[in-house]
Amino acid sequence: MRCPIAKPGGSTLAVWLSGLESRQLELVLAARADAVAPPEPRSLGELADRLQRPASVALVLPGLALPHWQVAEALAALGPASRAALAGLLGATGAEGSRGLDAALGAMADRALVWPDGEGLLRLAAPLREAWDTPLGLDAPLVRLLADTTSEELRRMLSALGVRSPAGNKQQRLTALVAHHSDPERVAMLVAGAPAATRELLERRANDETGLSGSQAEFVALGVSRPDSGPGARWALERGLLVQDRHRYGPARMPAEVALALRGDDWHAPFAPAPPEARSMPITPADVDREAAASATAFAAHAASVLTVCSAAPPALLKSGGVGVRELSRVGKAARCDDIVVRLVLETAYAAGLLARDGSHVVATDGYDAWAQREPAEQLTVLLQVWRTLPSTPSRARDEDGKAMPALAGTPPCNGCAQAREGLLSAVAHLPADQAAKSAEELGPLVAWYSPLAHRLPQDTVPFATLVGEAELLGVIARGALSRIGAAVRADDTKALAAACRRLLPAATRTARFGADLTAVVTGTPAAHLAELLDAVADREAGGTASVWRFSPGTVRRALDSGRTPDTIAADLAAVAVGSLPQPLSYLIHDTARGHGRVRVTSAACVIHGEEPALLAELAVHRKLVGLGLRQLAPTVLISRTPLDKTLAAIRAAGYAPVAEAADGTVRVEQTPSQRAAAPVPHPRPPGGEGAQAKRSPAVADVSALAARLRGAPVFAPEPDPYNGIPFGTDTEEIIAGYAHLLSFADVRQLAHAINEGQAVTIEYVAASGSRTVRTLSEIDFDPPYLYAWCHLRDDERVFTLSRIQGVMPA
Repeated sequence: MRCPIAKPGGSTLAVWLSGLESRQLELVLAARADAVAPPEPRSLGELADRLQRPASVALVLPGLALPHWQVAEALAALGPASRAALAGLLGATGAEGSRGLDAALGAMADRALVWPDGEGLLRLAAPLREAWDTPLGLDAPLVRLLADTTSEELRRMLSALGVRSPAGNKQQRLTALVAHHSDPERVAMLVAGAPAATRELLERRANDETGLSGSQAEFVALGVSRPDSGPGARWALERGLLVQDRHRYGPARMPAEVALALRGDDWHAPFAPAPPEARSMPITPADVDREAAASATAFAAHAASVLTVCSAAPPALLKSGGVGVRELSRVGKAARCDDIVVRLVLETAYAAGLLARDGSHVVATDGYDAWAQREPAEQLTVLLQVWRTLPSTPSRARDEDGKAMPALAGTPPCNGCAQAREGLLSAVAHLPADQAAKSAEELGPLVAWYSPLAHRLPQDTVPFATLVGEAELLGVIARGALSRIGAAVRADDTKALAAACRRLLPAATRTARFGADLTAVVTGTPAAHLAELLDAVADREAGGTASVWRFSPGTVRRALDSGRTPDTIAADLAAVAVGSLPQPLSYLIHDTARGHGRVRVTSAACVIHGEEPALLAELAVHRKLVGLGLRQLAPTVLISRTPLDKTLAAIRAAGYAPVAEAADGTVRVEQTPSQRAAAPVPHPRPPGGEGAQAKRSPAVADVSALAARLRGAPVFAPEPDPYNGIPFGTDTEEIIAGYAHLLSFADVRQLAHAINEGQAVTIEYVAASGSRTVRTLSEIDFDPPYLYAWCHLRDDERVFTLSRIQGVMPA
């Protein structure tokens, strides 16, 4: 059930909402879940106010397709307009266009972006109107441009037009002028009789759909024509065909009514009610399943290989942040996969918590150990869930200048990249049944239609080619059609996604085939213990649907170095072999073992030496020095397992007088560095104070129950009166007060002012551990109940919970 778009109502959104049925109001509340977040709206007026906030409107814009944006731009250009006028401007007078217009208006009404007023005119949410400076290349309507014009100036314009001037007030004269300029035929006749220079000027301005300013010759300063303005501009200014803005220095502005009249009846605003046609080919579900299974299986195997390499040899981070091209190449070479796969695995694994930054490297976490033990279908499910919500295109390799980009660089979130992913899933899902796109080129226009806000990567010669490649690698798209996996990803259904992966991906392989050429082949995705064993004894040569390892003296020696014996290696390989081990492999293992360990190398934290063998022998057996781990290598040489400074202190504590040597053998001179105390941090004023009251923590209500309460409440509720008769100044203050229970009203206002004005602020904050710190915050992003801000104390971005803020003071 859609909200009625043609139902007359009041001039405000609140009055229109009051005329909706309960089910229709529930539809709006469900579509705009941000509006029912705590604190709950107490009236339809308060709900309408929330629905029209810029931040609230911005949340629903990504869900609009191209025709929705085109309708919104047309309404932004027309102002409040009837459906007939809107249809005429868009050229939606035929059956197909009319259905498309109704569908677009209905979808926008569901989100409370468009509603009819009492006169049957369609009104657009104000924040959405501000999305365009010059919608359709049109300036503001005549009524707005002439708002500051005097009655005498209007009389002169009407006189120049040959229209009888009403003897009444300014409003009547303005109405008469607007009526004249709203008649396309009268405007066309007027311009046809204008001087040639004027006609050229007006036609050029009217057909400039970019909305750019006119030439230098059209400038007028302080309401007086400049010497270079020319008679063409003056003639148009005298008749209201151009209007000079008294409040800014710039070119004269052309009213929207005049521009539309000069564009002619055959000009229509762009309107694409139906998605573009894409060349397709027939395909069966079985073909899609086979292709998706092959791609997903290969990616799962590659992901396991890449993360195994990262676990064994963590990638190093660049000083500027991120994993550089050289490290990506190293990981890809070791895992036997392409750069795009390495980037995709690193980004998804990092977002899933399988990898984390640790100093100058990216290391595996405990979550990776649990992930590695799962079946390939479960492993892929985790990565697909993350890919669905990533705020970037993970396999992007080039920036706007064509330079190589590091992976895991911590780039700012790209909402357009997320919208491109949503648009791709929608585009493929809406292809005809049993049909698939012939190529990636066919999907680009569809993505742009379903997600006009989608970001196109500069590296793509074909629009969205990188994104399509990612989806094909993951098995989301197979042969130009949406797979079972892709359908579950689009529906954001975790259970369905896990079931689809289990159906398409085989179980992990637990056996290998060993060849006489000293290779081991594993088809499918190797189990964790099998991959760990083969990685320890051999080098991986290939990965994907089948993985290949090769044995050599160096790889066997590596296994022996890890503590394995030749008999253990042979037994472990025989346990996972299909058949018996080839004789050449057994010979290789035992031949390598015979030469292993003939030369020994030991480690030492420091060396103790002297010229008296008896003294060193005494140190080696001293009971107070047993903890140092001393070992005598020669009569005058001892080695210690304990670092130099601790060894030196222990020997001195035992009553001896050793000295420390530098690396070049000279005696090290020891000096104690001076210590300095850190500068004290000013303490903010105490939390609470007069007027501080505990605020209840509102809960999110059921949509149907909330709709029933709103329909029974007055349309407009009284203003809030929270602190001794002082109402909240802004919505930000009210929201902060609902969460920050320990702040006084003055502190609430101080914090809200810093958020609204983008200013820095100092807070007293109690961490989850109970420690109390003073933080200076800037670049604050308000997302209740949290603040995302740059912390000057930690010199990093941090998240702060409003309820833990104890006090606020200016920065």
